Amino acid sequence: MFPQLSGAHLRQSLTQALNFCLVLTTAFMFWKGLSVVTDSPSPIVVVLSGSMEPAFQRGDILFLWNREARVKVGDIVVYNVKGRDIPIVHRVVRNHVSSKNQLLLTKGDNNAMDDVDLYAYKQYYLDREKEVIGAVKGYVPWVGYVTILLSENLWAKYALLAGMGFLAMVQRE
Repeated sequence: MFPQLSGAHLRQSLTQALNFCLVLTTAFMFWKGLSVVTDSPSPIVVVLSGSMEPAFQRGDILFLWNREARVKVGDIVVYNVKGRDIPIVHRVVRNHVSSKNQLLLTKGDNNAMDDVDLYAYKQYYLDREKEVIGAVKGYVPWVGYVTILLSENLWAKYALLAGMGFLAMVQRE
């Protein structure tokens, strides 16, 4: 029923599988290296909404830096809200600094009101140390639309994975 695998064919299949594992491992090490250098758990994020237009458009990729102890009013930061997994990209409009911590109030450039309604229940400011992932230091426009397409359309994700798997298996070295 199954054809016999010759030694050469088996060796080639194992080489392809190891090459695929090497690519995945390299990407993971690159991501973790960036996390260490930037001191951010997520050093690259994609803008998912239009709340920061015209500064950033939906689909822009942002590069974050989290090595500065304080952020200034006017800086654009990315933060996570307790209980939600989606990073929010907004500008700092007010801050309160003490010797122990920095509290921030943020607002999207395209939003009418500040972000207090986005924060956790009875929270009026973000804690710089606990909730801010990083400050935006650079961006690449539009490239993040691939990520948005894959996250919003399940069929696109499966088609991409199937295509990559097919190419990995038929590739010859």
